[in-house]
Amino acid sequence: MAALKRIAVLTLFPRVIEAFLGESIVARAAQKGIVRYEVYDLRRWGLGRRRQVDDKPFGGGAGMLIRVDVVVPAVEEITKDGNWHIVFLTPAGRVFTQKVAHELAQKEKLLLVCGHYEGIDERAAEILKPDEISVGDYVTGGGEAPALVLIDAVVRLYRGALGNEASVDEESFSKGLLEYPQFTRPAEYRGFRVPEVLLSGNHKDIAAWRKRQAEERTRMRRSDLWNRYISQENLEED
Repeated sequence: MAALKRIAVLTLFPRVIEAFLGESIVARAAQKGIVRYEVYDLRRWGLGRRRQVDDKPFGGGAGMLIRVDVVVPAVEEITKDGNWHIVFLTPAGRVFTQKVAHELAQKEKLLLVCGHYEGIDERAAEILKPDEISVGDYVTGGGEAPALVLIDAVVRLYRGALGNEASVDEESFSKGLLEYPQFTRPAEYRGFRVPEVLLSGNHKDIAAWRKRQAEERTRMRRSDLWNRYISQENLEED
């Protein structure tokens, strides 16, 4: 059996994280002994009687920043046993993709640090040298939602996490394409029928149909993915 994975989350809102980790695939992965979760409240390292974790930015501006002298000691204590891959969830990071999810799934131990307010004092990144990751070109109220996206995408890649391992290979982005359309019962609903090929039992024809549909859907909806896919296909032909 593969070594136990560990995913830790450092956050100001531990209950948000804990609620998510208790449901669906991520919960079953922990129950199977595939992964262990650890959730840490950043206020545990807060300063003074009020457990202060933030302050106003130098130079002025709206919002508050998480203090470097709070987040750095927290991360250092959590990762003191070594070999942790530290991730800061930030809009300024590299974009999270299926390829990055596969990369992170190979790590033995992940620590996800959730920023809040206007983010984290820049010196924390200079000291800790984290992998800075963004889940997209938009801003959320904190790093919690992005952390949950990352956990969900990564954990499903762990061996044994899904009931059907083939699902990982067939999902959107796994082969550079969006996933083909899927259908279930009833075969007809309000005049809309399931494509006949899917009812034929001919697995070769079904596979060919699904490939065509995935390509067409990607070409129509995601020109960036389609151009990348075509370029890769041409390279392989050469």
